[in-house]
Amino acid sequence: MKIHIAGAAGGEVTGSAYYVRTDRAAVLVDCGQFQGTRKSETLNRWLPPSRVKLDAVLLTHAHLDHTGRLPVLAQRGHRVPVFATEATIEMTALILRDSARILAADAEHKNRRRARAGEPPVPPLYTPEDAETAIGMLRPVPYQQPVDVAPGIQAIWAEAGHMLGSASIQLLVEEDGRRKRIVFSGDLGPKSAPILRTYEPFHEADMVFLESTYGSRDHRPFARTVEEFISIVNAAIASGGKMLVPTFAVGRAQLIAGLLGWMFRHQKARPFPIFLDSPMAIQAMDIYSKHRELFDDEALKFLEQGSLRDELRTMKLCVTSEDSKRINDQPGPCLVMAGAGMCNAGRILHHFKANLWKPETHVLIVGYQAAGTLGRQLVDHADSVRIFGEKIAVRANIHTMGGFSAHAGQTDLLAWLEAIAPSRPRVVLTHGEAESRLALDGKIRERFGLQPQLPGLNEAIEC
Repeated sequence: MKIHIAGAAGGEVTGSAYYVRTDRAAVLVDCGQFQGTRKSETLNRWLPPSRVKLDAVLLTHAHLDHTGRLPVLAQRGHRVPVFATEATIEMTALILRDSARILAADAEHKNRRRARAGEPPVPPLYTPEDAETAIGMLRPVPYQQPVDVAPGIQAIWAEAGHMLGSASIQLLVEEDGRRKRIVFSGDLGPKSAPILRTYEPFHEADMVFLESTYGSRDHRPFARTVEEFISIVNAAIASGGKMLVPTFAVGRAQLIAGLLGWMFRHQKARPFPIFLDSPMAIQAMDIYSKHRELFDDEALKFLEQGSLRDELRTMKLCVTSEDSKRINDQPGPCLVMAGAGMCNAGRILHHFKANLWKPETHVLIVGYQAAGTLGRQLVDHADSVRIFGEKIAVRANIHTMGGFSAHAGQTDLLAWLEAIAPSRPRVVLTHGEAESRLALDGKIRERFGLQPQLPGLNEAIEC
């Protein structure tokens, strides 16, 4: 068996994809899109060509950096089942349709420029039709039950606690009369995260592919981050400033909305206007409401004690671009949640252009910002940024709130691995920048006596 690492390796955090090939079958674990750098376009076009064997795709969760190349796969002529949990299927359909729409709009804009320069048009990475073909390939699986996914390969999905429907996957592979167990962590959530259940680790593996996004550090405790959030909100209310929250439509938007509802219920802040400026996040809210079976006990108790809609009566759902533009006329204090979460596209850019240069503005960074993104520039204290070709001074207050991250920090990553470590697996660290992978590598050697591998992009590992 060989595992070709076709993404999220060699210092790349995005583009997760593992091509697993045995003597009888071949499957992809995740099929994600690279994000954040100029070379992403080239990287995103690598996938098994139609002549290469592929029996199935298995998804850990719905985020674009784990699902965003599925339409490219369909474009190449692969028509195979794509297995995922029910909530992941619903979220993947939402995310891929939105991605295809953005790619089409970007290609149209780019081709207008190319036409003026006398250059031929370039196609988008994929079309809405490709996305619909990929969505039609999705097949639901349960948690914690073996599923036959290809000849000689079964898979088990276990809760990962990262986003609604997220999972780690264990492959049970029969080859040459032996059974091998290969575990892919997917993205793991922190134990302290609200709303979702805590991750459920596997206990046996011959090889483990472990994410290392925050392998070098722990996040600030969630409770302390909530205190900081309350303090920032009340300071903005007092000064009349706008609060801008670059928001991942799936996960962060629901967390921040729930936290604001909790604050209003417990009189931690007086109600003020909130704008959920993301059609995708609005649709994701509906999917969350359908899957309360995936919520933790604390979230269920909160919902039983009162209506979240009543607490958030000051929240306006902004569906159209006209709704979004009208926010510019809204005086502070108010809070705006808008995508994209890494500030590399979407409506948040328009709000930044209108407000980043104002010292009374507060920007709350509540999720991971990949290298090369505008969000990362803000986190790294840039004095100015370019938005739509215009230089914008950064005079706003920038708050990085790692305690709201949906990713496990170093301690929680090690705790997840501790459950499997007694089986003495080979550990492969992916999905992290160089510093994070090296730091986690050192901790794993010290604590478990295991010697992880740190593969490069497109490297093949034999198991």
